[in-house]
Amino acid sequence: MEVVDALVACVEAVNADYGVRAVIVTGAGSTFSAGGNVKDMANRRGLFGGKPHEQRDGYRAGIQRIPRIMYNCDVPLIAAVNGPAIGAGCDLALMCDLRIASGKAFFAESFVKLGIIPGDGGAWLLPKAVGMARAAEMILTGDRVDAIKALEWGLVSSVVAPDKLLDEARALAGRVAANPPHTVRMAKRLLREGQHQSLDSLLELSAAMQALVQQTTDHTEAVNAFMEKRTAAFTGE
Repeated sequence: MEVVDALVACVEAVNADYGVRAVIVTGAGSTFSAGGNVKDMANRRGLFGGKPHEQRDGYRAGIQRIPRIMYNCDVPLIAAVNGPAIGAGCDLALMCDLRIASGKAFFAESFVKLGIIPGDGGAWLLPKAVGMARAAEMILTGDRVDAIKALEWGLVSSVVAPDKLLDEARALAGRVAANPPHTVRMAKRLLREGQHQSLDSLLELSAAMQALVQQTTDHTEAVNAFMEKRTAAFTGE
């Protein structure tokens, strides 16, 4: 729960800080994230302990807070997948808006191999990234998908040498951050809403957001910079 609480607090702080324009998520060491604690599964501890209703409530109050808060992060999240992304670790990468991978990375929806299902939203997230057929293959077999195949499937947008991963992630974050922050946040919101709203509903939301961003100082600066053939200087206003 400490990790969940810390992650929730981090995203809430990011949402409140308009100085933050993009966030890079990566792993410490050689692994992006190895997922759940198999020893806890074996010993029926923590998330895996208790009666069925207690486990259900534990998921709701625990790990499922992560996909909810990540989904509601206002700024773009960039996963720099430096190594294995297994089970919940694979789903953590899927919760990010953009994903780049080291050549040493691989992805595995390995839940089924442990006799469990994706309990953190992976069955909702993965088809949106790779399509239903490939998502079904990953979830129903639990097989690994290496970085090159992940690129072919659209799970990641690029694969780079391990020692270049963070440089590439920072460069991508810089390209995002070079744009007006209010516009980027609204554009991300539209992408998210477009996954489940009707076209008519999304067009209504788009019209409202367009009316708002066109009143910003940054919009005026963007247009002036384009007309004057210079680099815009955005202030977040």
